[in-house]
Amino acid sequence: MKPILGITMGDAAGVGPEIIIKALTDTHIYDIARPIVFGDKKIMERAIGLLHSKLTCNSVQNPQQGYFRYGTIDIVDLDNLPADLPFAKVDARAGKAAYEYIEKAMQFALKQDIHAIVTAPLNKEALNLSGCNYPGHTEILGALSGEKDYSMMLVSGSLKVIHVTTHVALREACDLVKKERVLKVIKLADETLKLMGIEKPRIAVAGLNPHCGEHGLFGTEDELEIVPAIKLAQQAGINAIGPMPPDSVFHRAANLGEFDIVVVMYHDQGHIPIKVLGFESGVNVTVGLPIIRTSVDHGTAFPVAGEGIADSKSMTESLILGAKMANVKFADFLNKE
Repeated sequence: MKPILGITMGDAAGVGPEIIIKALTDTHIYDIARPIVFGDKKIMERAIGLLHSKLTCNSVQNPQQGYFRYGTIDIVDLDNLPADLPFAKVDARAGKAAYEYIEKAMQFALKQDIHAIVTAPLNKEALNLSGCNYPGHTEILGALSGEKDYSMMLVSGSLKVIHVTTHVALREACDLVKKERVLKVIKLADETLKLMGIEKPRIAVAGLNPHCGEHGLFGTEDELEIVPAIKLAQQAGINAIGPMPPDSVFHRAANLGEFDIVVVMYHDQGHIPIKVLGFESGVNVTVGLPIIRTSVDHGTAFPVAGEGIADSKSMTESLILGAKMANVKFADFLNKE
């Protein structure tokens, strides 16, 4: 049996509904998964009209009621937005609704009634205006699941990166590069790549400072925190090496194929190479949670919202990767269905 993917609609003032519609016009998605949207039927139908699509919506109360057939989008309709919600404007109503879609999907994912969550983008300003004070999806999912040791992985073509720190100031990020955290992220990288079908992951660990600190000349974090973490990972049987200079490790991973993933120390160290290589097709994976979560690696794209021209490649890739990971994690269960 194919895994069920719960797709959260994201911020309705942005491109989320549109890219979901476009992705679900690809018959291949229905070949590999059973997609179901958590959102607002009125807004999804508005997007269908905008795109002049022939798709229709089927409202359900839970995933067990889904048709899961191409041409009809199953949707758990929370009916929490007005049909005339403006495009491309920060709106607390959209922020609150986006949170509620995640919350509802998470309830089903924790019961394994869906096998992965795939998220469309939300707007952080709208989210916080609504009273949901989170930096983004990753932190929301961590809070809803009760997990604290999670991390962000980005995937784009031949490059994968996973972050030791993410949404914190750069000054704070440097202070958070500690042996225990680096080791935890290396382990998460190893576990997650195995879910992606890589039996023996090759993990490169990027340094924090220029030239990995040059033996203390440019900082001591590499020698005092990162090196010990790598040694502990190696002792645990993980194929991790480093620290490696950040100005060359991405080339070696993406272009030379020497590594399956790079452990990065802070937000932009990982995001910049990923977005240079594949801005429109990148996938965000939250690792360390009890559920699988993949997401588009872009924002709400307000400048093109409501125009019908948003690119859906990242959403399509997120659905494909979510299905692949779910098939590995739930292989025994799905084979019995």
